[in-house]
Amino acid sequence: MKVFAIGFGITMLFTATSVVQAASYNFQTVQYPTDPTFTQLLGINNAGTIAGFHGAAIASGFTLTLPNSFTNQNYPNSVQTMVTAINNAGSTAGIYMDSGGTTHGYTDIGSVFKTVDDPNHPVFNQALGINDANTTVGYFALDKAQGVMGQSAYSQSNGVFTSINALLPSNNNSQAVGINNAGNIVGFYLPASGPITSVGFLDQNGVIITLDPFGSTNTQALGINNQGEIVGFYTDAGGVQHGYTDIGGVFASFDPAGSVNTTINGVNDLGQLVGFYNDVNGNVIGFAATPTPEPASFALLGAGLLGLAGMLRRRRT
Repeated sequence: MKVFAIGFGITMLFTATSVVQAASYNFQTVQYPTDPTFTQLLGINNAGTIAGFHGAAIASGFTLTLPNSFTNQNYPNSVQTMVTAINNAGSTAGIYMDSGGTTHGYTDIGSVFKTVDDPNHPVFNQALGINDANTTVGYFALDKAQGVMGQSAYSQSNGVFTSINALLPSNNNSQAVGINNAGNIVGFYLPASGPITSVGFLDQNGVIITLDPFGSTNTQALGINNQGEIVGFYTDAGGVQHGYTDIGGVFASFDPAGSVNTTINGVNDLGQLVGFYNDVNGNVIGFAATPTPEPASFALLGAGLLGLAGMLRRRRT
């Protein structure tokens, strides 16, 4: 099971394309001890505490201190829980399913759990990001009974929900996945038409910048730190999914050795990355990667990473 899955896309404009040196990282795989075939790491704070979950059939949330100190976190009386984000105070956001099968967003702030559902759209909610002010982002399902179908990205502060859909070039389906302390939000949306599946976006105080590394057919922006580094994944023309980092408009591919498809889901202010990948046997393996100052040629060999980057002009809409 993959947490973030709606389809989307749009064609971007390139000003230049060049091969540049990718950053080097120390790389560590993470597999939940009793469930080594399915682990997703979804967020990381500056202390290095990681949010995630394990379980393909029944999701169970956790926080993690590397290398292997897991603390289970499940919403009280839920049947499934995913911890999707963590801020620098250790507060988390996530998703849970109740006994009736309804999906809700939630926060755990100071060990107090709270459901985070838009009261006007109670059918389906997910909380996917949280910053240090405890502002959350995510999405809710638009209710067919209200005459509108689809998904709407939102930000939420003190119980007030603000839809992001209307800001986007295509006001159809969208998800907001990450937010930093400046209130900059990243996510992705579905174009009204065309061959591209999804388009990443950056919302800078109401100004939308679209993200499409390497002219991909499918892009999702999933995390952003306080320096503005963005992470996510894109799909190439051959249908292979790669993780990417975006530092000041410079995109770099990121694929752990042995990966088939890669997703980077979180980044902290130290540039540490977390995510997950599929291996050749179909297992879902979590990973954490820490930037190193070593010469890139040696670090890439040691970490098993591949890098290719291009310059992209972000389009404001």
